Amino acid sequence: MNWFIYHIASGHAFFTGIALIMIAVRSGSGSSGCGKRVATWSLLLGALAVASSSTPLPGWVYVLATIVTMFWIVSLLIGKRLRWAAWAVLGVWAFAAAIELPYHFLPGLPVASSRSIAVIGDSISAGMGDSDRSVKWPEVLAADHGLRVHDLSYPGATAASAWKLARTQRITCPIVILQIGGNDLLGGNSPTQFAQDLDMLLASVRAAERQLVMFELPLPPGMHQYGRIQRRLARKHDVRLIPKRVLMGILTAKHATVDTIHLTPLGHQRMAACVWQIIRPAFPPVPTAGFETEPEANG
Repeated sequence: MNWFIYHIASGHAFFTGIALIMIAVRSGSGSSGCGKRVATWSLLLGALAVASSSTPLPGWVYVLATIVTMFWIVSLLIGKRLRWAAWAVLGVWAFAAAIELPYHFLPGLPVASSRSIAVIGDSISAGMGDSDRSVKWPEVLAADHGLRVHDLSYPGATAASAWKLARTQRITCPIVILQIGGNDLLGGNSPTQFAQDLDMLLASVRAAERQLVMFELPLPPGMHQYGRIQRRLARKHDVRLIPKRVLMGILTAKHATVDTIHLTPLGHQRMAACVWQIIRPAFPPVPTAGFETEPEANG
């Protein structure tokens, strides 16, 4: 079951759905009964996969793709196999895939000015509270890679509460990692409120020469709007997005969580390893032979 949840919430189902729709187009071009059955089932399963993935493409892309696909379906039902209509369906869905694909690559980071980071997160980063004695992934990251970590994560954090905390802190780190928004999404905060809160949070931590890196939210079906907000504000505030497949890969891994959300010690180790893979280019090895390393900046 974990692989199925991962496939949906990671966004991979979007590409599976497009592939099935394309199979439907190719199969529907023939006249055999078998081809029609394959086309029907492929089209239905493909549409279901695309919808369940909640891929936050602009609304007009979905409207265009739906209109073109429906036109092709109607042309088949009235007995007209319009070759150009089939090519139009293939083209519009290939276009949708091309728009989405860049969001599935890890971001690149230039070299940072000091070996320090700030973490703004909720219980995925902070654990479940005082009863949770496990070493959290920001602590693992600091211990394993010699980083100073200014950890502003705490259980139950939302974009609004994280903003209230962040504006009281003096953040000097050249990199800020944001793992926030899950409580807004699951707690029922409206998209409008989430947009306002996240905008204020990103504006408060943005600074010259500072790199902001944010985990993209895995989205339940029908929650496209929250993803669109994240992407729009990421463009506005020059934030690098970590593909949602990264977080879902951890949450769905065996023995990584205690309740499908909160991390076990193994889960924190995996989270630290994933984050380090992303930020490692910003912290190249410092040569030590014959030289003294510069003191690390306080985070």
